[in-house]
Amino acid sequence: MVYDANGTPVGRVAAFINPKTAHTEAQPTGGMGFFECVNDQAVANMLLDAARDRLKQEGMQAMDGPINFGEKNMYWGALIENFTDPPIYGVNYNPPYYPALLETYGFRLYYKQLFFKRSMEVKAQPIFHRKFNQMKNDPDYLIRDARGRSVEQLADDFMTVYNAGWVDHENFKPMERAAALKIIKAMEPVMDPRILIFVEHKKVPVAFYISVPEMNEIFRYVNGDLNWIGKLKFLWHKWRGTVKTMTGIVFGVAKPYQGKGLEGAMIVFAEKIVEAGLYRDTILTWIGDFNPRMIKVCVNLDAVNYRTMATYRYLFDRSLPFERRPIIEK
Repeated sequence: MVYDANGTPVGRVAAFINPKTAHTEAQPTGGMGFFECVNDQAVANMLLDAARDRLKQEGMQAMDGPINFGEKNMYWGALIENFTDPPIYGVNYNPPYYPALLETYGFRLYYKQLFFKRSMEVKAQPIFHRKFNQMKNDPDYLIRDARGRSVEQLADDFMTVYNAGWVDHENFKPMERAAALKIIKAMEPVMDPRILIFVEHKKVPVAFYISVPEMNEIFRYVNGDLNWIGKLKFLWHKWRGTVKTMTGIVFGVAKPYQGKGLEGAMIVFAEKIVEAGLYRDTILTWIGDFNPRMIKVCVNLDAVNYRTMATYRYLFDRSLPFERRPIIEK
């Protein structure tokens, strides 16, 4: 924490190390997050110096930020484009001057995180409908939502697809069942099983499109206070269908099935939710600019890149050459 002369807090930061990923980079790399700062470069420098020095003491040679302790799908990166649309649930929001504070300090762009949005009232292109119909008529394939699935079954489904779909990603570590179960249980209070979409091939999950209702469309009625009245308001608006946007938090296809149209087929499956009057828009979870294949899928689905975040990296040895996140070529 940094305080001004009157004792008023003007900034905060946290430095931390993820033992699962810190030593998988070209250099030991820690994390910087929970960064909040007034528009004052001197204050930002004090905070970031403190984070750097602490990580140096622990043997780190670089830091990424602003990031989170946990998985990359939530509260990861700094907002750099589109500060006017409402914040997305589970996504960092910061004032427009944050990128300048970080870049002036010496952080460099490691990768961009692209959020895509599309109207579910606009039908997907005919080619995706043809693929959906082919899969629907193929007894080896099943496209379904999560209704009727237990938390344990969902965790198994999630883990299976994740481990088969993320193998080419940097620092990939197979997800364990306990971690998958923790993720699903964390989602449970806001989960709508109708928008948890899976594809199975020969009864094995091979793709998923996991969304949750955009909770900020409810939280604005709660005024930030989840006391007993706030909780009643939350449950009321959730029950009456106030939320019209579903936010995709993870979207993936097992490697052997990538490029076969499963992504579009899941979007077509989701269109029946719109026909039922439940949701109108979907936000697709961020896709790194290092993943051109998935960006192409979003563009082909007529989704628009409407918000961009950035993950920055700072090398402690300023004489070393900086390299951006490698492109996934496979």
